[in-house]
Amino acid sequence: MTRRALTVVFALVAACLAGGTAVAQETPDPELREALRKAASESPSFTDRFDAEVWLTDMSRRLARQVKDPQERIQVLTLVHLEASRVELPPELILAVIEVESNFDRYAVSVAGALGLMQIMPFWLDEIGRPDDNLLHTDTNLRYGCTILRFYLDKENGDLRRALGRYNGSLGKRKYPNKVIDKLSKKWFQA
Repeated sequence: MTRRALTVVFALVAACLAGGTAVAQETPDPELREALRKAASESPSFTDRFDAEVWLTDMSRRLARQVKDPQERIQVLTLVHLEASRVELPPELILAVIEVESNFDRYAVSVAGALGLMQIMPFWLDEIGRPDDNLLHTDTNLRYGCTILRFYLDKENGDLRRALGRYNGSLGKRKYPNKVIDKLSKKWFQA
């Protein structure tokens, strides 16, 4: 992991400790709609082969309990790294979100109808004019989820707790952000 990525992770974890205030959940944001539209139309994140091997080996070991097949594990990790890097988020944060949202079940469907690893609401497909995108496809799901989380982190001026609350639809409540931050610090981002 690069020094910049480590700095971002530390800053996000530190920022999340500041807490948040209750704000009503918003309707779909037109700016987020545009960010998703752009992300869905775009398309490597590792710049150094050695760094890639070290990170993938370490994260693969941590993910082995949830994703048994080693090839599938590497595919998921590679896509997580790619999409997280694309939006300048630590891939470990995305892994923590996925663990809390779906426990790495790419076919997960919530009671509210959210789909896939990052539990994306299907209404976004119509909102951005891409009704044929399949949110159960790992690459598509990660592209949407990472874009949404980045958007909310920017909207909340780097406040990770509030961004996670927005992502989950629980802005102002601590349960969901605390779960993600706990997974991030205890499993995905260990020294």
